Amino acid sequence: MTAPRFGLIVFGDELLSGKRQDAHAPKFIELLAARGAELDWARYVRDERAAQASALRAAAASGDAVLCCGGIGATPDDHTRQAAALALGLPLQPHAEAQQLIRERVAEMARERGEPPPDEAQPDMRRRLEMGVLPAGCRLIPNPYNRIAGFSVGRLHFVPGFPVMAHPMMAWVLENEYGLAEQPASVRERSCIVANDLEARLTPLMEQIEAEHPGIKVFSLPSVDHPQWGRCIELGVKAGRDDAQRQGAFAALRAGLHQLGAAVRTDLVR
Repeated sequence: MTAPRFGLIVFGDELLSGKRQDAHAPKFIELLAARGAELDWARYVRDERAAQASALRAAAASGDAVLCCGGIGATPDDHTRQAAALALGLPLQPHAEAQQLIRERVAEMARERGEPPPDEAQPDMRRRLEMGVLPAGCRLIPNPYNRIAGFSVGRLHFVPGFPVMAHPMMAWVLENEYGLAEQPASVRERSCIVANDLEARLTPLMEQIEAEHPGIKVFSLPSVDHPQWGRCIELGVKAGRDDAQRQGAFAALRAGLHQLGAAVRTDLVR
């Protein structure tokens, strides 16, 4: 199975206002890397239904596999279920399995308090069951934390905003929807530190390496105040079919830097 491009959408006013820092992008990048894949793009969207529907419509049209975090609850600022239905032209309807999982969770919490399960006619229980009203035809994503499921429609996958729930659900999606099992640690890129040089001077060499090594990507990360090397450029290679191809491209890059008289300080392997 060929892995698709991966995207991430995180919903929440609190991220755009700075009240909270996003924990999902770093974790999703980590989960993908452990499976030999990369994050292609990420987007933050406020808690506004039309804006969310627009973002989801574009994500669906892209054909990418997109993890969508947050807003699947039943409070007034949770719009994700409704926005997904609007974007995809699907009706919202009670999902029997999702609602049964909610009932089981509520009954479990009642037992822990020594109380009987709440009557489904009670307003609180009706609001809880709203979390099981989902776009028609969706697939459930199991939630190992409290069993309140996420859902998938096509290549759009919706998980809660709470990291403790969302992150294992992300891993489940990668493994069960795309067959991406965690792999042993492996080399993904090779680079070196070039001191006191200019990207403009090194660009022709970078272009040459990419032209002569199909599938290889050359990257350049300049710093003006690196804590160890000061003004420098991390120059390296990634992608490719395997590390043998990266090693060949990196050897050519190092040889080119030597010919240019560049000051190479150290090599890095990640």
